[in-house]
Amino acid sequence: ALAGLTNALRVVGKRKEDVKVVFSGAGSAAISITKLLLSAGFRHITLCDKFGAVCKGDPQLNEAQAAIAEVTNLERRTGTLAEMMVGADVFIGVSAPKVVTPDMAKDAVVFACANPTPEIFPEEAKAGGARVVATGRSDYPNQINNVLAFPGVFRGALDVRASDINEEMKMAAARALAGLIGEEELSEENIIPKPFDPRVVPAVAQAVAQAARETGVARL
Repeated sequence: ALAGLTNALRVVGKRKEDVKVVFSGAGSAAISITKLLLSAGFRHITLCDKFGAVCKGDPQLNEAQAAIAEVTNLERRTGTLAEMMVGADVFIGVSAPKVVTPDMAKDAVVFACANPTPEIFPEEAKAGGARVVATGRSDYPNQINNVLAFPGVFRGALDVRASDINEEMKMAAARALAGLIGEEELSEENIIPKPFDPRVVPAVAQAVAQAARETGVARL
């Protein structure tokens, strides 16, 4: 998600520090991605669950949601996903099928990653005016799927007998993935390499191993 979003923002000409990111989903996937985005320098992130925006002080939040609410939705807004999407630059869906309508996608970068049925299909999002659209599926352009990261992350960690997989190693993996798409390849429908691109695993593994060495968790 971080790799794809890095390149999507290159396409639309926006800065990570400025964009407003809205999530559909407030479970482990959304929280993990949010933590990585915050580490990367994104500032304006709001998570939404089926009840609406996750906001500090909500007694319905579980422990993990309460912790992430401390550092997200800084304006402490409440309301539905549709209301949070007004003026959003980025939508990331890790939730349920068909929770986004075309009008909600206008001018946004849309990562609709629910599988097998995304929060909104690419053709609908494009019809609504979305700028860049990605899904978790392999039959559409821009597959945002952890299958891109796992083989290289584990290969890199094993190669140096890392004692941990830390945030810096995850960041290195994302940078390596994003860096495989050069300016001449970058487009609205090509923001991230495909899983079977032979460059992916070696590039991620090398970056992860180097990050492990630099952060002192490598044992080789």
